[in-house]
Order: sequence, then C-alpha cells, then structure tokens
Amino acid sequence: MNYLIADSIIRIKNSALAKRKEVILPFSNINREIGKVLVKEGFLDSIKEQGEKGKKELLAIVSYDNRMPVMTDVEVISKPSLRVYYPAKRILEIGKRGRRKVIVSTSQGVMTALTASKKGLGGEILFAIW
Repeated sequence: MNYLIADSIIRIKNSALAKRKEVILPFSNINREIGKVLVKEGFLDSIKEQGEKGKKELLAIVSYDNRMPVMTDVEVISKPSLRVYYPAKRILEIGKRGRRKVIVSTSQGVMTALTASKKGLGGEILFAIW
C-alpha cells in the first residue's frame, strides 16, 4: 500500500457499490482531511477516528439516497509516479467539468477545486469524484 489516498478513495467507492454502510480506512492526517471534505460535500455521512494510540483507523459511513449510493465513481488524477499541479488561474478549468467534484490539496488544506479557486489557491489535484 504505497499510496494511501487512492487506496482510501477506492475502498469507499467499492463499499458504496457493494451497498455497505461502513468502511474502515487506514489512518493518516490527509485521509482524515479528505474525509471531512467528502462529508461536507455529501458523499459520506460521517468519518471518525477509532482504535488505540498505536493503531488508529478511520471509520467512514457511506451516504445513500433512496438506497442508491451518492458516490458512483472516482478518478484518481495525481499519482506517486505523476503528480498533477495546477496554479490558481487554471484550477477552475478542471473543477468545472460536469457534475464531478475535484478535490485539491493546497497550502491551506484539502478542499474542492471550486473553493480553492474562490480563495485564489493552486495545488495538487488529488482526485475527481461523482
């Protein structure tokens, strides 16, 4: 497991498509922040830490709308072999493609591309979710 971000996002997607309510994710600060953004955008109902100090993990509750998962697919954009960065002027062009939400890691934390554009921030494009 080299890339925790992609691993966590794919776990959430697979559990949503398998109609599971909960999914356990490996703990990291970036995963916790991504989970908070996904809760704010409505893809997850909640995310919380569990476990003891030496072995923490995250418990994510997947959001459903009339028994259908809110999240249907995900596209990992930035990978360890190829990081994708966009400046503040160009970040909105990737964030405005259809109904998908693009998650960006900026100097002020993890947020959607639309929020980063409003704040005038650029950063690493992590993934797109819809």
